[in-house]
Amino acid sequence: MEIEVAITEGPIGAACACARGAGARVEFTGVVRGEEGGSAISALRYEAYRPMAENQMRKILEGLGREHPILRARVIHRIGEVPVGDAAIHVLVESGHRAEAFAVAAAFMDRLKRDVPIWKRGGVP
Repeated sequence: MEIEVAITEGPIGAACACARGAGARVEFTGVVRGEEGGSAISALRYEAYRPMAENQMRKILEGLGREHPILRARVIHRIGEVPVGDAAIHVLVESGHRAEAFAVAAAFMDRLKRDVPIWKRGGVP
């Protein structure tokens, strides 16, 4: 199983070739909406404790990979000011079959929000 995690301050590019043997590729991109808490915004600001966040994301993916046979997982989370319409996170999971890929992607997002030290610090007017 191949795992790649990164935190970046730049735009997130989503392109990559499929892992050998992959029959399913599930991708999720979380995009900044134009409102937060009922108010219009132009961006969201994210902060992270980078080393711990990257390590925790990797551990989550390794654990999920032991539960579900996946071939590759790639996660990139953006920090700093992320404009409306830009990706804040991109998750890619490849496996032999779709059920595993969907399960890992969904479980990862649930665990990320709960366990990874990345904080949404609010909207930029």
